[in-house]
Amino acid sequence: MWTIWLLLIGIFAVAEIITPGFLVIWLSVGSFCGMITSFFTDNIIVQTTVFVISSAVFIFFTRPLARKLNQKSKTIVTNAFSIVGKKAIVLQDINSTQSTGQIKVDGQVWSAKCQNEEIIAKDTEVFVLAIDGVKAVVSAKTSKPVEENV
Repeated sequence: MWTIWLLLIGIFAVAEIITPGFLVIWLSVGSFCGMITSFFTDNIIVQTTVFVISSAVFIFFTRPLARKLNQKSKTIVTNAFSIVGKKAIVLQDINSTQSTGQIKVDGQVWSAKCQNEEIIAKDTEVFVLAIDGVKAVVSAKTSKPVEENV
C-alpha cells in the first residue's frame, strides 16, 4: 500500500508545481504521513484518516503563514513617481493655459502644469501632486497635500 501513497506524493507534488497557489503541497505531505502509517498498519481506513487529518492540520495552520509570506510588500516608488509629494521650486512661471512652466525637484528640472488653471510665479515653492505624461502636476498651496496611493 505504501507504493500508492508514494504515487500520490508525486502526483500532488507535480500538481503543486503546476498550480499558482501554495495549497496542494500539503496534500503531498499528508500522503507522506499516510505512507508512514502504511508501514505500521494495513488498515486503509486508518491510513486514509491519517492522510485527511494531517493534510487538514497542515493546511489550517500553514495557509495563513503562506499567505502572509506571499503578500506583496508596500510598493517602493521609483523613477518619475518618486517625486510625487515632494517640494519643488518654480524655475519658469507655470501657466497651464499656455503649457509653460518648469520646476526643480531633487536636482532635476521638470516641465510642470498646475492642478487648476492658476498661474504660479517663478521662485514659488510648490508640491508635486502627480505625474501626467511627462509633466509634473503641482500645487502652490502652503501645506503638503495628502499623498494618493500610486
